[in-house]
Amino acid sequence: MRDDDASWDEDVRLAVYRAFARHGRAPSGPELADAAGGSLAVAKQALHRLADAHHLVLDECEHVVLAHPFAAKSLGFSVMGAHTLWWGGCAWDSFAIPHLVDAEPEVLVATRCPGCGQPHALVVNRTVPPEGVQVAHFLVPAARMWDDVLHTCANQRLFCCESCVDAWLAETGQPKGSVLDLVTLWRLARGWYAGRLERGYRRREPDDAVAYFAEAGLTGPFWAATAGV
Repeated sequence: MRDDDASWDEDVRLAVYRAFARHGRAPSGPELADAAGGSLAVAKQALHRLADAHHLVLDECEHVVLAHPFAAKSLGFSVMGAHTLWWGGCAWDSFAIPHLVDAEPEVLVATRCPGCGQPHALVVNRTVPPEGVQVAHFLVPAARMWDDVLHTCANQRLFCCESCVDAWLAETGQPKGSVLDLVTLWRLARGWYAGRLERGYRRREPDDAVAYFAEAGLTGPFWAATAGV
Protein backbone atom coordinates (compact mmCIF):
# COMPACT_ATOMS: atom_id res chain seq x y z
CA MET A 1 0.00 0.00 0.00
CA ARG A 2 1.24 3.47 -0.80
CA ASP A 3 1.87 5.83 2.09
CA ASP A 4 -0.80 8.26 0.89
CA ASP A 5 -4.13 6.72 -0.14
CA ALA A 6 -4.85 9.79 -2.29
CA SER A 7 -2.06 8.67 -4.59
CA TRP A 8 -4.47 6.02 -5.90
CA ASP A 9 -6.93 8.63 -7.16
CA GLU A 10 -5.61 8.81 -10.71
CA ASP A 11 -5.53 5.02 -11.04
CA VAL A 12 -9.13 4.81 -9.87
CA ARG A 13 -10.18 7.68 -12.15
CA LEU A 14 -8.66 5.91 -15.14
CA ALA A 15 -10.29 2.62 -14.16
CA VAL A 16 -13.68 4.34 -14.14
CA TYR A 17 -13.30 6.15 -17.45
CA ARG A 18 -11.69 3.27 -19.29
CA ALA A 19 -14.38 0.81 -18.15
CA PHE A 20 -17.04 3.13 -19.51
CA ALA A 21 -15.14 3.76 -22.74
CA ARG A 22 -14.43 0.09 -23.46
CA HIS A 23 -17.52 -1.61 -22.08
CA GLY A 24 -20.23 1.04 -21.73
CA ARG A 25 -20.50 0.48 -17.96
CA ALA A 26 -18.97 1.52 -14.68
CA PRO A 27 -16.16 -0.66 -13.32
CA SER A 28 -17.05 -3.55 -11.01
CA GLY A 29 -16.01 -3.69 -7.38
CA PRO A 30 -13.08 -6.03 -8.13
CA GLU A 31 -11.95 -3.76 -10.97
CA LEU A 32 -11.96 -0.76 -8.66
CA ALA A 33 -10.11 -2.69 -5.97
CA ASP A 34 -7.46 -3.73 -8.49
CA ALA A 35 -6.99 -0.07 -9.42
CA ALA A 36 -6.39 0.78 -5.74
CA GLY A 37 -3.81 -1.84 -4.92
CA GLY A 38 -6.35 -4.50 -4.01
CA SER A 39 -8.41 -2.44 -1.55
CA LEU A 40 -12.04 -1.63 -2.34
CA ALA A 41 -12.14 0.65 0.71
CA VAL A 42 -9.28 2.74 -0.68
CA ALA A 43 -10.99 2.80 -4.08
CA LYS A 44 -14.21 4.11 -2.52
CA GLN A 45 -12.31 6.83 -0.70
CA ALA A 46 -10.77 7.80 -4.03
CA LEU A 47 -14.20 7.86 -5.69
CA HIS A 48 -15.43 10.35 -3.10
CA ARG A 49 -12.42 12.61 -3.64
CA LEU A 50 -12.93 12.40 -7.40
CA ALA A 51 -16.59 13.29 -6.95
CA ASP A 52 -15.66 16.27 -4.77
CA ALA A 53 -13.33 17.42 -7.58
CA HIS A 54 -16.14 17.05 -10.16
CA HIS A 55 -14.47 14.21 -12.06
CA LEU A 56 -17.52 11.99 -11.57
CA VAL A 57 -20.87 11.71 -9.78
CA LEU A 58 -21.84 9.11 -7.18
CA ASP A 59 -25.27 8.02 -6.00
CA GLU A 60 -26.28 7.31 -2.41
CA CYS A 61 -24.91 3.75 -2.71
CA GLU A 62 -21.45 5.00 -3.79
CA HIS A 63 -22.03 3.83 -7.35
CA VAL A 64 -20.74 5.92 -10.25
CA VAL A 65 -23.70 7.35 -12.14
CA LEU A 66 -21.83 9.90 -14.29
CA ALA A 67 -18.29 10.05 -15.59
CA HIS A 68 -18.73 12.60 -18.35
CA PRO A 69 -19.37 11.94 -21.18
CA PHE A 70 -20.58 8.53 -19.98
CA ALA A 71 -23.60 7.69 -17.82
CA ALA A 72 -24.54 4.55 -15.93
CA LYS A 73 -28.26 5.05 -16.50
CA SER A 74 -30.57 6.58 -19.08
CA LEU A 75 -30.67 10.36 -19.09
CA GLY A 76 -32.46 10.54 -22.43
CA PHE A 77 -29.76 9.38 -24.87
CA SER A 78 -28.38 6.10 -26.16
CA VAL A 79 -25.13 6.15 -28.13
CA MET A 80 -24.42 3.12 -30.31
CA GLY A 81 -20.99 2.52 -31.78
CA ALA A 82 -19.82 -0.39 -33.90
CA HIS A 83 -18.79 -2.37 -30.81
CA THR A 84 -20.17 -0.60 -27.74
CA LEU A 85 -23.47 0.82 -26.51
CA TRP A 86 -23.46 3.70 -24.03
CA TRP A 87 -25.88 5.89 -22.17
CA GLY A 88 -24.98 9.48 -23.02
CA GLY A 89 -25.08 11.90 -20.12
CA CYS A 90 -26.81 14.60 -22.24
CA ALA A 91 -26.80 16.02 -25.77
CA TRP A 92 -23.34 17.52 -25.21
CA ASP A 93 -21.89 14.27 -23.85
CA SER A 94 -23.53 12.08 -26.49
CA PHE A 95 -21.94 14.13 -29.26
CA ALA A 96 -18.58 13.98 -27.44
CA ILE A 97 -18.22 10.19 -27.26
CA PRO A 98 -16.92 9.57 -30.83
CA HIS A 99 -14.36 12.34 -30.33
CA LEU A 100 -13.07 10.73 -27.14
CA VAL A 101 -13.18 6.99 -27.86
CA ASP A 102 -10.57 6.24 -30.52
CA ALA A 103 -12.07 2.87 -31.46
CA GLU A 104 -15.51 4.37 -32.18
CA PRO A 105 -15.11 7.27 -34.65
CA GLU A 106 -18.81 7.23 -35.58
CA VAL A 107 -21.89 6.59 -33.43
CA LEU A 108 -25.66 6.66 -33.69
CA VAL A 109 -27.20 9.01 -31.12
CA ALA A 110 -30.86 8.25 -30.37
CA THR A 111 -33.26 10.31 -28.28
CA ARG A 112 -36.77 11.82 -28.20
CA CYS A 113 -37.82 15.44 -28.35
CA PRO A 114 -39.04 16.44 -24.87
CA GLY A 115 -41.51 18.82 -26.47
CA CYS A 116 -43.47 16.46 -28.69
CA GLY A 117 -41.98 12.99 -28.21
CA GLN A 118 -40.71 12.71 -31.77
CA PRO A 119 -37.84 10.18 -31.97
CA HIS A 120 -34.52 11.32 -33.43
CA ALA A 121 -31.48 9.36 -34.55
CA LEU A 122 -28.36 11.18 -35.67
CA VAL A 123 -25.09 9.81 -37.02
CA VAL A 124 -22.31 11.69 -35.23
CA ASN A 125 -18.65 11.37 -36.18
CA ARG A 126 -15.44 13.23 -35.51
CA THR A 127 -15.05 14.59 -39.06
CA VAL A 128 -18.08 16.76 -39.83
CA PRO A 129 -21.17 17.87 -37.90
CA PRO A 130 -24.40 15.94 -38.51
CA GLU A 131 -26.99 17.47 -40.79
CA GLY A 132 -30.43 18.27 -39.47
CA VAL A 133 -32.78 20.97 -38.26
CA GLN A 134 -32.82 19.76 -34.65
CA VAL A 135 -31.59 22.05 -31.89
CA ALA A 136 -30.21 21.50 -28.42
CA HIS A 137 -31.56 23.43 -25.45
CA PHE A 138 -29.41 23.87 -22.34
CA LEU A 139 -31.49 24.95 -19.38
CA VAL A 140 -28.81 25.59 -16.71
CA PRO A 141 -26.14 28.31 -17.19
CA ALA A 142 -22.49 27.21 -17.22
CA ALA A 143 -21.69 28.78 -13.84
CA ARG A 144 -24.37 26.66 -12.15
CA MET A 145 -24.04 23.37 -14.00
CA TRP A 146 -22.53 21.56 -11.01
CA ASP A 147 -25.09 22.83 -8.49
CA ASP A 148 -27.17 19.74 -9.37
CA VAL A 149 -25.35 18.08 -12.22
CA LEU A 150 -27.92 15.33 -12.77
CA HIS A 151 -30.62 17.98 -13.20
CA THR A 152 -28.29 19.88 -15.53
CA CYS A 153 -27.61 16.84 -17.71
CA ALA A 154 -31.26 15.81 -17.78
CA ASN A 155 -32.02 19.25 -19.23
CA GLN A 156 -29.44 19.37 -22.01
CA ARG A 157 -31.72 17.82 -24.63
CA LEU A 158 -32.35 17.69 -28.36
CA PHE A 159 -35.60 19.12 -29.74
CA CYS A 160 -37.17 19.01 -33.20
CA CYS A 161 -36.83 22.78 -33.55
CA GLU A 162 -36.96 25.94 -31.47
CA SER A 163 -40.76 26.00 -31.49
CA CYS A 164 -40.71 22.64 -29.67
CA VAL A 165 -38.33 24.18 -27.13
CA ASP A 166 -40.71 27.10 -26.59
CA ALA A 167 -43.71 24.81 -26.23
CA TRP A 168 -41.88 22.64 -23.68
CA LEU A 169 -40.77 25.67 -21.69
CA ALA A 170 -44.32 27.04 -21.64
CA GLU A 171 -45.64 23.67 -20.44
CA THR A 172 -43.02 23.23 -17.74
CA GLY A 173 -42.84 26.87 -16.66
CA GLN A 174 -39.07 27.03 -17.00
CA PRO A 175 -37.03 29.98 -18.30
CA LYS A 176 -35.34 29.75 -21.67
CA GLY A 177 -31.68 28.84 -21.58
CA SER A 178 -29.33 28.55 -24.55
CA VAL A 179 -30.37 27.09 -27.92
CA LEU A 180 -27.68 25.50 -30.09
CA ASP A 181 -27.92 24.23 -33.64
CA LEU A 182 -26.30 20.87 -34.42
CA VAL A 183 -23.12 22.43 -35.81
CA THR A 184 -22.55 24.46 -32.64
CA LEU A 185 -23.33 21.45 -30.44
CA TRP A 186 -20.81 19.38 -32.39
CA ARG A 187 -18.15 22.09 -32.04
CA LEU A 188 -18.81 22.30 -28.30
CA ALA A 189 -18.46 18.54 -27.90
CA ARG A 190 -15.51 17.73 -30.13
CA GLY A 191 -12.64 18.85 -27.92
CA TRP A 192 -14.18 19.38 -24.49
CA TYR A 193 -13.06 16.04 -23.04
CA ALA A 194 -9.76 15.72 -24.90
CA GLY A 195 -7.28 13.74 -22.80
CA ARG A 196 -9.84 12.45 -20.29
CA LEU A 197 -8.86 8.82 -20.93
CA GLU A 198 -5.17 9.58 -20.36
CA ARG A 199 -3.12 9.85 -17.19
CA GLY A 200 -2.69 13.35 -15.83
CA TYR A 201 -5.93 14.81 -17.19
CA ARG A 202 -6.89 18.17 -15.67
CA ARG A 203 -10.30 19.80 -15.81
CA ARG A 204 -10.50 23.27 -17.35
CA GLU A 205 -10.33 26.35 -15.16
CA PRO A 206 -13.21 28.84 -15.65
CA ASP A 207 -11.23 31.20 -17.91
CA ASP A 208 -10.13 28.31 -20.11
CA ALA A 209 -13.72 27.06 -20.29
CA VAL A 210 -15.01 30.49 -21.37
CA ALA A 211 -12.34 30.66 -24.10
CA TYR A 212 -13.29 27.19 -25.30
CA PHE A 213 -16.99 28.11 -25.38
CA ALA A 214 -16.19 31.23 -27.41
CA GLU A 215 -14.28 29.17 -29.97
CA ALA A 216 -17.42 27.05 -30.38
CA GLY A 217 -19.46 30.22 -30.93
CA LEU A 218 -20.97 30.40 -27.44
CA THR A 219 -20.64 33.72 -25.63
CA GLY A 220 -22.63 35.93 -23.28
CA PRO A 221 -23.82 35.62 -19.67
CA PHE A 222 -25.16 32.06 -20.06
CA TRP A 223 -21.67 30.80 -20.95
CA ALA A 224 -19.75 32.81 -18.35
CA ALA A 225 -18.20 29.98 -16.33
CA THR A 226 -17.63 31.62 -12.96
CA ALA A 227 -17.28 28.15 -11.44
CA GLY A 228 -15.71 24.93 -12.71
CA VAL A 229 -17.73 23.06 -15.32
